[in-house]
Amino acid sequence: MTPPATVSPGPVGPALVHPARVRVLHPGQPTAGARPGPVVYWMLRDQRLVDNWALLHAASLAAAAAAPLAIAFSLFPKPFLLSARRRQLGFLLRGLRRLAADAAARRLPFFLLIGGPTEIPGLVHRLGASALIADFSPLRPVREALDAVVGELRRDDAGVAVHQVDAHNVVPVWAASGKLEYSAKTFRSKVSKVLDGYLVDFPGLPEVVPWDGELPEDIDWDVLIDRVCREAENVPEIDWCEPGEAAALETLLGSKDGFLTTRIKNYDMDRNHPTKPKALSGLSPYLHFGHISAQRCALEAKKCRHLSPKSVDAFLEELIIRRELADNFCYYQPHYDSLAGAWEWARKTLKDHAGDKREHIYTREQLENAKTADPVCSRKSLECITTGDGAPWENAWIHANVLGQKDSRMD
Repeated sequence: MTPPATVSPGPVGPALVHPARVRVLHPGQPTAGARPGPVVYWMLRDQRLVDNWALLHAASLAAAAAAPLAIAFSLFPKPFLLSARRRQLGFLLRGLRRLAADAAARRLPFFLLIGGPTEIPGLVHRLGASALIADFSPLRPVREALDAVVGELRRDDAGVAVHQVDAHNVVPVWAASGKLEYSAKTFRSKVSKVLDGYLVDFPGLPEVVPWDGELPEDIDWDVLIDRVCREAENVPEIDWCEPGEAAALETLLGSKDGFLTTRIKNYDMDRNHPTKPKALSGLSPYLHFGHISAQRCALEAKKCRHLSPKSVDAFLEELIIRRELADNFCYYQPHYDSLAGAWEWARKTLKDHAGDKREHIYTREQLENAKTADPVCSRKSLECITTGDGAPWENAWIHANVLGQKDSRMD
């Protein structure tokens, strides 16, 4: 994976986007006198057309060069994206179907690459692209795939510039801190010093010249969704939230049941109350799949802070500090997905208590079906299975019970 020290921040083009939000992974070597090719936005984590810094950067480069703009999305093969459960994959693909339709309405071609990120260099070459813009993920498979794409383009299409834009975090992960942070306390102080420079409103998307190149293949979304979901593990889809940008904005600002318009006043006191699930924002799936920008949520929350200051402050703490601390951990901790990445005190605690007597020992099947001796744990586990939602303390409760009941805490 490309280490942070090997890339450089802007300036890289028109200043619609904060220059520190953009990293130049490969500057490109355009041919003198040649007509600039299109700009391709490789979308992954930020699946939206509105309030998207990566798309804005791509559009600004295209507009400045009088070049067209295209969007590409690649389905990562197993064991990464396509190894997710039916619930996640159904939500992802139904959201992409809406996004593709919205892109078509804006005359932006949307290329869905079923074969995964290895198809990106070929698409860039066929389109004669001048630049490839990628959004940001701290996860290993994405970083390795991006490194592979950059390496192939350097070798075979050295003229293509490659930029990466952190459109997911309010403060770009590399600007918030240059190292793994120990706690929210240390991370908070660093983010607070630079937050005002990044927490700004979004400009409009620049107009670009009409697309006149290769057209995307037609997608039979019903067939694709049915095939992918049939091959996925059978965790049923949920019906309490619809995917897409419009549904996400309705959850945030809707007049009937919007979080900021009708429910935030109780967030500070009730978000951890087991019988008051409506105190939660309901935004997690939309933030996870990038159907709404965390920055938009923060900007709108600040507008109503005078009505519920404690609740808005608590929401901003979760939205910015706690959520972006997770990106910091995954970005700077190479073992983020194993116990080797836990802090030493945590590993020592697990080791010290490895021989403790367990009152209950459950099989994986029993745990997955919420068949435990703890009625609260079982009930909350079933809620997670059926609704896919839950307060942070509920997840911690389930995890604590799993640690206490399995035959090995190091499993």
